[in-house]
Amino acid sequence: MKSLEVSAKTVEEAIQKALEQLGVSREEVEVTVVKEGKPGILGLGAEEATVRVRSLVMEPEKRSEIAEAAKEVLEDLLARLGVAASVVSETKPPVEEGGEVSEVITLDVTGDDLGILIGRRGQTLGALQHVVRLIVAHQVKARVPIVIDVEGYKQRRYSALQALALRVAEQVKDRKKPFALEPMPAYERRIIHLALADDPDVTTESIGVGEVRKVVIMPKEPKPD
Repeated sequence: MKSLEVSAKTVEEAIQKALEQLGVSREEVEVTVVKEGKPGILGLGAEEATVRVRSLVMEPEKRSEIAEAAKEVLEDLLARLGVAASVVSETKPPVEEGGEVSEVITLDVTGDDLGILIGRRGQTLGALQHVVRLIVAHQVKARVPIVIDVEGYKQRRYSALQALALRVAEQVKDRKKPFALEPMPAYERRIIHLALADDPDVTTESIGVGEVRKVVIMPKEPKPD
């Protein structure tokens, strides 16, 4: 993934110059402002703004290399665990993940009796994904979002959480009282937040720390006239 530093009169101009040089869109880069710059007085004492722009789009050669490395790491871990399964890798377009826009490598695992890889509320699957990410990042010397799914579990869980959010939101509207959901990992809490982000009558908030962090769905306070 390419990275470069560019200077211009303003931060926005510097970003645009970098985008043109990289040949990517604003959604496909990570921007770090190195220096804000300042206009000066009558042109005196002016300083250019400098930004560091990193493309989040992997070159085709690098993309296939990392995807294959991730697949091999997961297959090796499954073999060591004595789990007979097939792994298919795929690179998906840039998506938002953990607050950042990144190209994601997905590893789909299929086989028989793979519940052991999912665990309670997907905790085992989350741990497996974390380990694979660490190993691959060490091998390729870059942090790459890798998503592991087992027999479509994450898609089913995604749909179930969306339905749960909408159902509980209706209860909150009827009863005019907040409702706290069960503790969830960060990516599941985000599904709840996004499902209700545009609801005019309820709002959501995460409370708690660590493994007991949960989402509370609350009625929106009426706007003053």
